Amino acid sequence: MQDQWNDRFAAPGHKYGTEPNAFLRRQAALLAPHSQVLVPGDGEGRNGVWLATQGHQVLALDYAENGLAKARALAAERGVARRYEARWADLSAWTPPEQRFDALVLVYCHLPSAVRRVAHAQLAGLLSPGGWCIVEGFHPGQLQGYTSGGPKDPDMLLTLADLRAEMGDVLDEIEAFEGEVPLFEGTGHQGPGFVTRWVARRR
Repeated sequence: MQDQWNDRFAAPGHKYGTEPNAFLRRQAALLAPHSQVLVPGDGEGRNGVWLATQGHQVLALDYAENGLAKARALAAERGVARRYEARWADLSAWTPPEQRFDALVLVYCHLPSAVRRVAHAQLAGLLSPGGWCIVEGFHPGQLQGYTSGGPKDPDMLLTLADLRAEMGDVLDEIEAFEGEVPLFEGTGHQGPGFVTRWVARRR
């Protein structure tokens, strides 16, 4: 899987564009100024770098070195290298940092369910009281004829029930959605997609 993503990000340009996810852009108003934000699976940096341009301090994680290199270059290009740290991490064998965060952003961070259950619990535990969790990922409904991207393995797709089971013991649900949305994210996500969106807050 790591080699697959390294190969994907080795191609010229940015697979999913350089603009942030639309749902993240709308929800970012929830974040207090100068928040500490954790962005696992940030890939080529479009979401984390954008958050840094909004004045937040971002720690981005990914296990594809080619993605991390592009993310660092994008941060430098946009003048936010001091507010954006891109760090290699494999969430299947990961020691969480001692640091606590004001927000957790999971945008298309798809993991095998066995890994995801552990990782989600660890990640939710890194939020400070009152911290925000913003999630968008492909739902199993994406496999019903949608061609806008995402894993083909249903085990890696995401439902609200999954999120509630994996993080609901420490997070209070604020907004929840499963359904079709238009996607315009580089060449990687184009056209209608069936997604899960979730906003929750650390109690």
